[in-house]
Amino acid sequence: MKTWVPSDSAADALSDLSGVECAVYNSTSSMPEGVEEVEVWIPPLVTVPDVRGTIARMSSLRLVQTVTAGVEPYRPHIPEGVTLCNARGVHDAGTAEWAVGAMVAVVREFPGFVDAQRRGEWTYHHTGVLADSTVLIVGYGSIGAALERRLAGFEVEVVRVARTARDGVHGMADLPALLPAADVVVLLVPATPDTAGMVDAAFLARMKDGAVLVNAARGGIVDTDALVAELKTGRLRAALDVTAPEPLPEGHPLWSAPGVLITPHVAGSTPASERRVLRLIRAQLERYLAGEQLINVITDTY
Repeated sequence: MKTWVPSDSAADALSDLSGVECAVYNSTSSMPEGVEEVEVWIPPLVTVPDVRGTIARMSSLRLVQTVTAGVEPYRPHIPEGVTLCNARGVHDAGTAEWAVGAMVAVVREFPGFVDAQRRGEWTYHHTGVLADSTVLIVGYGSIGAALERRLAGFEVEVVRVARTARDGVHGMADLPALLPAADVVVLLVPATPDTAGMVDAAFLARMKDGAVLVNAARGGIVDTDALVAELKTGRLRAALDVTAPEPLPEGHPLWSAPGVLITPHVAGSTPASERRVLRLIRAQLERYLAGEQLINVITDTY
């Protein structure tokens, strides 16, 4: 069974599975031979060029197992008869940890203090604090739950919003009414047609003065121009691991906007995520070979 994997470590993790023939294909390598024979494709974290064309050439393809929770580069191009699975749970720890660190950094003004340190200036002043604040988690799935667990010791009120309302979790229809009370708004929603551009000027205008927007989801969920406009007024602050466009080009106004902390899409890029990815793809291939039910199967847009 020809299987394309994203790394040598992934190939090693599958090396003793009987009948599995692995070849490494990622965003920095050339396409291996035998694309027509690929039955299982595990794409890399950084999307390879021409996903649509690649999948179209995989006439033997039966399973695409992503190493990301998001599947938007692949979902529109999956042919009938091919199963798409995501890596739900793999990046929970890294992404939740990043979100906590990012919100603390912005609220406690760490970037400004780092700048002052470089200048050799002692800029004592009071800062904000997470304690007694309200953190609104928009997109309360496995990462949202992991974030809430990590916030347990910070003495905050957590408000949860998800696509479908359930006990203790608001539906998306409640979001406009919840925004004005939130001190921190964390975006964890998947990239779908419904979430594209959802954080627009109207969304941002509902946020309270001094609130922090934390985006650990996808850049396209936020209207970048609208966010830059709010940041320039000083009314809102932001911590962004993802942007639109991405990578953020040199000279883009978001780089120089006040009150924003930007990291280059690294929330899930951790050793913990790598270990969990290897465990997931190993377990998933074992299920596939045994004809058992696969996990994390995508049946809709997400």
